[in-house]
Amino acid sequence: MKVAVTGGKGGVGKSLIATALASELAKRYKVLLIDADVDCPNDHIILSIERTKEKDIFQPVPRFNLEKCRKCGICSKVCKENAIVFVKNRFPILIEEQCTGCSACMIACPFGAINKGKRKIGTIYSGTAKPNTLALVSGEMRIGNEESSPVVNATKAFASKTGSYEFTIVDTAAGTHCNVISALLGCDVAIAVTEPTPFAAHDLELILKLLKILKIKAKVVINKSTIGKRELIYKVVRRYKTEVIAEVPYKKSIARRYFNGKVVKDKAIEKIAKFVEGLNERSVLLGNKDK
Repeated sequence: MKVAVTGGKGGVGKSLIATALASELAKRYKVLLIDADVDCPNDHIILSIERTKEKDIFQPVPRFNLEKCRKCGICSKVCKENAIVFVKNRFPILIEEQCTGCSACMIACPFGAINKGKRKIGTIYSGTAKPNTLALVSGEMRIGNEESSPVVNATKAFASKTGSYEFTIVDTAAGTHCNVISALLGCDVAIAVTEPTPFAAHDLELILKLLKILKIKAKVVINKSTIGKRELIYKVVRRYKTEVIAEVPYKKSIARRYFNGKVVKDKAIEKIAKFVEGLNERSVLLGNKDK
């Protein structure tokens, strides 16, 4: 079973919940944790894992053959990322940081003036936490790169070849942009982590709306639940006809472990793990077990 830990607002505790859930499940199952927050991966810090570099991620980019180029500008018209700047009667200019490697310009060029090059956009790391049944695959985007979705996709593709796991936990970035969508695709259920504040309630609605569009079952976890106004979250939850499966309180013991780079332990985490286990058991009964 593949479970995403996501949430619209940044700083609500997605990585805290993802690492704690993965560690709890790893007591009984073989678990893979994918850190898909490639702009700022930090699951390895919480899990005290020394990451090992697996491979660099490269992306195809256009290389213009100026001898063949006729300055028609078609390449810039088909580029949806606006990565190719074209001025009439001049050769096109590529803004590499904007390019996503879709190759549309290479296909569209009527003169065969665009060849395929490549550039490094990120790196994939791996590691193992205690217990040894918890494996980590972590993607990290190269500094200066603009678009992180290709790094997320490459990280997920690598993770899918690392072995068979009973549970895969995908820790996504904050927000609802393309990189989050890339991380969510293929997941059986998503746990939207939030906190009882107006900003978090607003962004929770955005992620629930996205999950509805993607047709991914969504559940909610309220972190730091003993501060703020919980009713703000419950209003959104009722509007989207889902449920809060756990509330993680704001207390010193949790904060102390997190500040010291240790996995959080709490009864609320155990409750989340039991919920996920229950989903997996029902999936097995229905004959839909995810490998």
